[in-house]
Amino acid sequence: MSAAEPPEAAASDVAGYLGRALALAVRNVGSAGGPFGALVVAPDGRVFEGTNRVTATNDPTAHAEVVAIREACRALGTFVLSGCVLYSSCEPCPLCLSAALWARLDRVYFAADRHDAADAGFDDAAFYDYFYGRSDASLLPVEQVTVPESVEPFRSWAALDSRIEY
Repeated sequence: MSAAEPPEAAASDVAGYLGRALALAVRNVGSAGGPFGALVVAPDGRVFEGTNRVTATNDPTAHAEVVAIREACRALGTFVLSGCVLYSSCEPCPLCLSAALWARLDRVYFAADRHDAADAGFDDAAFYDYFYGRSDASLLPVEQVTVPESVEPFRSWAALDSRIEY
């Protein structure tokens, strides 16, 4: 195993954490949330939980994985979660997968997949198709409009001696 490869978790640990994420998801259904739960497990064994709070908080980004990542970052005092592992009751959607990438998590394990979610009414297929370039771009038109100040925030950032790289 190279230094870049995270250690494999024992199958019993993975199953245990996934079971805990699934139990969170089931409990969350009765708490005005969606049927999703997630855990971020730090290298020291601390566990940070998240449940889907989209409809409870009117926040479309309050997916279980994002909530767990936010909680871990807050508690650990960092925005870099390298060394940590995400366990999710369901395959992370594009939003959650992006959050996991930005958080620099070492690995993601999930129980149900996107097709199971779609069968329950949580269908992300249009989003996956959009990102893979297999759909009509009218789903969300995105267009660059350059103005003279377009790159000024980046110039300011590059000139800032106290910046924190990420």
